[in-house]
Amino acid sequence: MNAPIYKQALGADFSRLQPELQEYFSLVPGSGRYGVGEGTFDVVGCRQSWLRPLMRLTSSEEAFFPEYGENVPFRIENHAHLDPFGRSSLTARREIRFTGRTRMFQDTTSVNQRSDLQEQGEGKKPSGGTPLVDYVGRCRRMVTDLNLSVTPEGRLRGVSEASRLFLGPLRIPLPSALDAKAYAEQWWDPAEGPAGRHRIQVKVIQPQIGLVLVYAGSFDYRLRPYTGGSSAQSFLPRYAQPDRWENRT
Repeated sequence: MNAPIYKQALGADFSRLQPELQEYFSLVPGSGRYGVGEGTFDVVGCRQSWLRPLMRLTSSEEAFFPEYGENVPFRIENHAHLDPFGRSSLTARREIRFTGRTRMFQDTTSVNQRSDLQEQGEGKKPSGGTPLVDYVGRCRRMVTDLNLSVTPEGRLRGVSEASRLFLGPLRIPLPSALDAKAYAEQWWDPAEGPAGRHRIQVKVIQPQIGLVLVYAGSFDYRLRPYTGGSSAQSFLPRYAQPDRWENRT
């Protein structure tokens, strides 16, 4: 099924998104194009100074980072592709340009075919659309389930549910008392700038600590053709590929 993964996940609700969001989330493998967004985060990073040394320990994973700033420029690339296991996926690569240092944050969101097949094998009809899972960081050691919905205004809301860590052969579900959830909302703001802009707001909250990470800002977005015009469904530029892929969910 060569439909955008967010359309697969939302089903009929995809048509309730703002038209600009439908366009943003409509990349498919083999299109020969990728998305580029550039803008400014009003706020981004870890606000709690006491927590930043711990965040620094995980910064090499390119998932969390210890800096915090305001009015920070950033760039995002979206690449739709089939992953090495044949799953329709969307890989996002973000450059956050703090003063004196650029931090990377990357992830791959994939269609959870295994969950879908398990439900069908049990004779159950999946509720809503096809489930998605999000692999975070350059080594894809963490995966979370994504719960997506559309607001009455046509905004996209996403909540990361149960998270798991992959450490070698071990698959370690994080207990709810330790797990951090990400709450995201994205929308098109016609009043932002002379022609309107995309806006995004994300908060990562851990029940024992509180707010771990936040980023909120606006950006312009456009599609670009791949150099060489590659239209292979599995194509993903080498610089956007993770250090390792993970098939487990």
